[in-house]
Amino acid sequence: MDVHVRYEGDDDPEKCTARKLARFEMAELHRSNRGTPYGVVLDPFAERALSPADRAVGDVLVALDVSWDTAEAEGVALAGEHRALPYLVAANPVNFGRPFRLTTVEAVAAALIILGDRAHAEELLSKFTWGETFLELNAEPLQRYADCEDSAEIVAVQGEYLDRGDDERAAE
Repeated sequence: MDVHVRYEGDDDPEKCTARKLARFEMAELHRSNRGTPYGVVLDPFAERALSPADRAVGDVLVALDVSWDTAEAEGVALAGEHRALPYLVAANPVNFGRPFRLTTVEAVAAALIILGDRAHAEELLSKFTWGETFLELNAEPLQRYADCEDSAEIVAVQGEYLDRGDDERAAE
């Protein structure tokens, strides 16, 4: 899949995983919504979960690399099929261990695995010292999500992980 990123440029350039992917020519950055191609848009506010069924949309994957303050508005304005990633845990140094707080490269890699392109995901993550850790932390859920057929199955599997987290917090 071709990886594109709607890029705002409002974060620390040294920590920006989208910029690093672009430097290695592994992703194309877009500074405007109009210039961003149509495809599967990874949108944390989308109503449907990404699933293997979304391979039918085409070969373009678009990630958002914008501030959380503007993510909802920017995502809505992008043309494409908007999908949210299911429960996964971050491995990046800033948000290590926190669910749903993925960097752009973690989000793209997770999406690629769910869509059946693990080799591409591993290639992207290989550029980051913690990339392999992301795969290790999320090995079981990523495999389970990739084995699902549609968004409803993804949501059901995600529910198991969310319930497990609720049970662990209640036991503390």
